[in-house]
Amino acid sequence: MRLEKITSKALEKVNFDRYLLSLAVAKRANELISGAEPLIDVDVKKMKYTDIALMEIAEGLIKVNVKK
Repeated sequence: MRLEKITSKALEKVNFDRYLLSLAVAKRANELISGAEPLIDVDVKKMKYTDIALMEIAEGLIKVNVKK
């Protein structure tokens, strides 16, 4: 899937709040850098940690608290 579609899907999960999405991606990417296992089946050596985090959020594997 193209990165634009993944980003769009992830934005839907956070009510189109780009700031909240960027914070969530950064936090999850830092967890992955620190040794956390990815929740999706990807080759970590071939993908950026931020892309992995974005894909996890888009698939609903990482829950982001959205205040309304």
